[in-house]
Amino acid sequence: MTSSLPQHSSSSTTTTTTTTNNNNKNNTNPPSSILIVGSGLFGLSTAYALTRRHEFINTSITVIDRSDPSSQSTFPSPDAASIDTSRIVRADYADHAYAALCDEAQLIWRQQDKPTDLGAQGRYHETGLLVVGDATSAAPVADPPVEGGASESSHKKLTGMDYARKSWENVSSLASRDPMLAERIRELPNADAICEVLGTGGSSGAWGYINYNSGWTDAGASMAWLYEQVRQTGRVNFIAGTVESLEHDDTGVTGVRLQDQRVLTADLVMVAAGAWTGSFVDLDGQAVATGQVLGYLNITEEEQEILGKMPVILNLSSGLFIIPPTNRVLKVARHAYGYTNPRTVHFPPLPVSPTATSNCLVSIPRTSLHDPDLVIPAEGETDLRAALREMTPLPGLVDRPFTKTRLCWYSDTRTADFLIDYHPHWKNLFVATGDSGHAFKFLPVIGDKIVDCIQRNCPPEFKEKWAWKEGEGAKALFTEDGSRGGKPGLILEEELLKALSV
Repeated sequence: MTSSLPQHSSSSTTTTTTTTNNNNKNNTNPPSSILIVGSGLFGLSTAYALTRRHEFINTSITVIDRSDPSSQSTFPSPDAASIDTSRIVRADYADHAYAALCDEAQLIWRQQDKPTDLGAQGRYHETGLLVVGDATSAAPVADPPVEGGASESSHKKLTGMDYARKSWENVSSLASRDPMLAERIRELPNADAICEVLGTGGSSGAWGYINYNSGWTDAGASMAWLYEQVRQTGRVNFIAGTVESLEHDDTGVTGVRLQDQRVLTADLVMVAAGAWTGSFVDLDGQAVATGQVLGYLNITEEEQEILGKMPVILNLSSGLFIIPPTNRVLKVARHAYGYTNPRTVHFPPLPVSPTATSNCLVSIPRTSLHDPDLVIPAEGETDLRAALREMTPLPGLVDRPFTKTRLCWYSDTRTADFLIDYHPHWKNLFVATGDSGHAFKFLPVIGDKIVDCIQRNCPPEFKEKWAWKEGEGAKALFTEDGSRGGKPGLILEEELLKALSV
């Protein structure tokens, strides 16, 4: 199998960027061994990018994950955020840097000539994305802070309409270089225009636009493709095991300890465990695990015929979105502030510094993999039903029982920027997390960007965005980029108990 990802070419001279993070700043030699904790999007794409860089030709690369790579049914772990029927692929961002990065990624997603191309075999569908926002309203207000949970942000966020209009400007600017791309983007000034393009008899939002240059990807199939690319390099050693804690000496991280008490060591340890990252490393309030609601419905052939022609629709005010169904399964979801799940952990994460005390209260994912009876909270299901009623009002669909519901766990940051940097106080530790629920679309390019950061050549437009930020621990953490729906400050356990008390 031949990869469709372009080879990275390094310039003849390497410029070392200057950051506020001085850990290992003088160490420019590639490590002899790298241990990556987590085989999700960030971890697996980084492993692949490392195998394609000449500088790391003599570096041994190991990926450790709790799922077994030899079993297709359990690898990657089915409760990971990178595994699902679908993920939106969009350059539709209010932030121009992310819009341009996805524009770069889409050049690869669109390659479908060969079966081995990433976008081939049904892995990528450019069905269009309908972006809408509600008439401007006040930002939602959080409940009073709860220890270990979320609390109100100290700064005002963009509204969903603000985000939609900025996104419209960015994608229009990116498409202006090519008349064929430009003509695939069109403003929708009112609800009637939105209804016409949606084609389901429903509508959503007061203003929006359609971008037929965006679409969606089969996330599970795309991760399987990526794993196969990595496997065929013959360079990466996969180990199945559950990490218990990071091993360290007085100044640096030396490896990991597994639940079976095996110890794995490496010159550089990279923690890329998604929403589980905070269980291993105290992130000093920079990122928190939040659960997001998803629902799946079985539909009829007639409903598939109608809904299969719709674009993806995303309301940036409510966070609600629906992706066109495949194989008679319709997915509805909410991109929201989410639920935190604060728990006292038995093995405290690595403290912020060698002299600090570990924080044992961490929001950790709660999934159906370990709790088969887990359901989504009632308030989340109510919102999903509202999306069906508004966006796809077919007879009998709105109240149809979900065949499956799920909590998808994000690693959320305040600004929705990723956290990709060396730890400032522990040597030989690199962190790649903070997906904030929008990372998957970057699958073709994010690994190379992470390796750039490992080599201290972070892309200039992301240097500040992705940097480790000191002193965030005392602040409340909500993602306030303008794209989130729901209510801030919800605690998963409290919301689940509400259903029992009715």
